[in-house]
Amino acid sequence: MQSTWPTLSLLIWIPIAGGLLAAALGERKASHARLLALAVSLLTFVLSISLLTGFDRSTANMQFLENKAWIEYFRINYFLGVDGFSVPLIFLTTFFGVLVVIAGWEVIRTRVHQYMASFLVMEGLMVGVFSALDGFLFYVFFEAMLIPMFLVIGMWGGPRRVYATVKFFLYTFLGSVFMLVGLIYLYTQSGTWSIPEWQGLPLGITAQTWLFLGFLAAFSVKVPMWPVHTWLPDAHVEAPTGGSVILAAIMLKIGGYGFIRFSLPITPDASNSLDWLIIMLSLIAVVYIGFVALVQQDMKKLIAYSSISHMGFVTLGLFIAFAIFRHGVGSNAAALGVEGAMVQMISHGFVSGALFLCVGVLYDRLHSRMILDYGGVADSMPWFATFAVLFFMANAGLPGTSGFVGEFMVILAAFNANFWYAFLAGLTLILGAAYSLWLVKRVIFGAVKSREVAALKDINRREALILGSVAVAVIMVGLWPQPLVDLMHASVNNLLAHIQQSKIPAATIATAGM
Repeated sequence: MQSTWPTLSLLIWIPIAGGLLAAALGERKASHARLLALAVSLLTFVLSISLLTGFDRSTANMQFLENKAWIEYFRINYFLGVDGFSVPLIFLTTFFGVLVVIAGWEVIRTRVHQYMASFLVMEGLMVGVFSALDGFLFYVFFEAMLIPMFLVIGMWGGPRRVYATVKFFLYTFLGSVFMLVGLIYLYTQSGTWSIPEWQGLPLGITAQTWLFLGFLAAFSVKVPMWPVHTWLPDAHVEAPTGGSVILAAIMLKIGGYGFIRFSLPITPDASNSLDWLIIMLSLIAVVYIGFVALVQQDMKKLIAYSSISHMGFVTLGLFIAFAIFRHGVGSNAAALGVEGAMVQMISHGFVSGALFLCVGVLYDRLHSRMILDYGGVADSMPWFATFAVLFFMANAGLPGTSGFVGEFMVILAAFNANFWYAFLAGLTLILGAAYSLWLVKRVIFGAVKSREVAALKDINRREALILGSVAVAVIMVGLWPQPLVDLMHASVNNLLAHIQQSKIPAATIATAGM
């Protein structure tokens, strides 16, 4: 569908233009910068709702297309479009764009205009990542979004912010260099930068394998997968609340989205032959990192490691499809895994973002993230405790919350491939409950720890609005996930039909995997 109204361009450039205008206001007009950021983020969110409501769920074709020549000499186009994979992620981005602005309304007091500008520009660039259909354009957005996050952590972060920002930048930038090499190779082979055309490019298994490894280097860091995950806890601990929220809720999803948009459709045979590697790394993340989360004393670090563990379900659900096909089970089970991975991405965005917002509420009052400094918070902050318990239960996979749906779908799909895959993945229900309940018991309940905790004030209307909005989303997806699944169903089936057209000899397929 060729769009007559440039909805995607508006979603990208309105927040970027708003960010530049906010930066130009200067420090003396902090209140104007806040109001501008709120107005721009709300407008962008409303536009994303029109994208959601105008999307045709019955087709896997790209919609809201925009295609204009950009750098004609190299055949680079300004090519945008969305399908069932990108639309929910764009909505998630604009949803948290509004909440981050409101969350920093009173907390950020220095360089307010630059803070708001950074998040607005970052929002536009992340929407660009999810809507770019030109490989070079995707890479520009993919790399450019690192800059505002680098500034957010480096300027408003904690005592070790320089270390955290350098580590964050080096990991993410170096990984994407390998992807750039792969993109250039695809251009030389096809004469185009069009991602949809790359997905139909006939490539040998050797070329596919090298491309797959290049994409893996870029997207595994973004997820992040074990063992390239160590930058994430440091970045979360040092980042301000808004930075942690966007990092967990949106940026980690770009890794999963990259596998969907590049690895699976462009290198299906290499993905088939190397699925055992991704499954192994995913299960290590689910189990090992879950144990690591159990021993954390810093609330932000615990949630960060929890994020790594839960994101393991995303990569597991995406690549379990190949093992399912080899067992001859059928496409329904494979679709369950891919759809479960997508639901998990959306759910994790809501839940992890909410958890970091909760930690931010406590930190704003007591200026401590250490679990040992709290206890009995429910006595002085009953409304906050209600929201916090809900979000931690969702993090533990409580039925009726969004945290249960995606993980359960992936576990069910894993049973069709290998019992031990499902068994190891299912351990997250135990580990997630263990570290979530352990934190809730020591922070929210029990005896009041100190006079400072007893004097804590409950959440105000601004904080209640933020946490309440996410709570509604967590419960809605938990109780009624069907609209979200329907949104992506046609795109999932189209992707699975594409990757089933494997050119690997049958004997190779039979012996591939763990």
